[in-house]
Amino acid sequence: MNAHMREILDLVVRWVHVIAGIMWIGNSLLFNWLDRNLEKVEGKGKLHEGEIWLLHSGAFYQVEKKLLAPGEMPKVLHWFKWQNFTTWASGITLLIVVYYMGGASLMPDPGVARVHPHALVGLGVSSLIVGWIVYDLLWQSLGKTKPMVATVLSIAGLFALGYGLTHVMSGRAAFLHVGVVMGTCMTGNVWMTIVPSQHELVNATTEGREQDKTLSIKAKQRSIHNNYMTFPLLFIMVSNHFPAITGAKLGWAALFVVMTTGALVRHFMNVRFVYASWFPVTCGVVIAGLLGTYVLTARKEDPNAAGGPKIAFSEARSIVEARCTQCHSEHPTDDMFKVAPNGVMLDTPERMKIMAQRMRERACNLKTMPLANKTNMTDPEREILGRWVAQGANTD
Repeated sequence: MNAHMREILDLVVRWVHVIAGIMWIGNSLLFNWLDRNLEKVEGKGKLHEGEIWLLHSGAFYQVEKKLLAPGEMPKVLHWFKWQNFTTWASGITLLIVVYYMGGASLMPDPGVARVHPHALVGLGVSSLIVGWIVYDLLWQSLGKTKPMVATVLSIAGLFALGYGLTHVMSGRAAFLHVGVVMGTCMTGNVWMTIVPSQHELVNATTEGREQDKTLSIKAKQRSIHNNYMTFPLLFIMVSNHFPAITGAKLGWAALFVVMTTGALVRHFMNVRFVYASWFPVTCGVVIAGLLGTYVLTARKEDPNAAGGPKIAFSEARSIVEARCTQCHSEHPTDDMFKVAPNGVMLDTPERMKIMAQRMRERACNLKTMPLANKTNMTDPEREILGRWVAQGANTD
């Protein structure tokens, strides 16, 4: 598949992924909100669990949550499952198109470890399969009798996965694989536990018999897991736009902080109608998360960055032409990027000067550019380029 076709496929699949994700997560958040705001109505009977009145779209909605008596089944019943499957399937497709195709060129990072791209693909696929199996077996066993132990082990396993992947592949690839493992577990919860429980509920009601409550309890447990993984997963979905985090030396720790912050924010949103202090506590958690992320990803500016011999523009330009303009030019010659990524072009003195600070941040400080150091930029070259920028990015 040529680069142009791959980019079009990336666009279409990414569009589907975002739309499906909005629908799935939106439904999940809405139903969680409904469950927390239902009000009991006297005289509705023992099958009644609560109801709520809503105002939207110029009219009133009356929503009631209840169990059905045996044999009482409506003619039309709406299920919410395909949004999840579409989100997961499009996400896996996106993973293949962006990271696994094209020689998996975005996965390795020589500054982290020298591992063959194909080996990293195998590691990525294995992490998805093993991650789900370990998680499911853990909750099939300990989850029944010792849920707190299972929770601690699950979180520890997720953090261990993030730490391990960030030490063998590029930060952006590692972050994304952690997210896909979480998404796979969430999808497994839906299709292996929640949907079967719903089928049993429908079958029991239709056949006039009692539902197996253990299935319902298990489904509720997995649904809560999905609820808490939502916000961390949303961060990972957009993390590739923030190289200051994915490319930081302690990026794995920043990932843990942001994920924990997201899960805690979701928790306080869940309990906000029980505890009056939920809002200030949530604000405190967010501030602590931001400070933690800042500290873990901060870099000390070299006070002597502009020191030493003056760097001639011709010297800086020769480095950029040798290492950067294959992708970042008006007419890229790279075998993967046929259009300058993010519209960043460095093929004229004026463009180099405009993008100088960004170039220094990505190529000299974070060292996340060139991607996977595809053009073999050396540390001395990064130092020269960084000093040129620190000296004012003179193009004379």
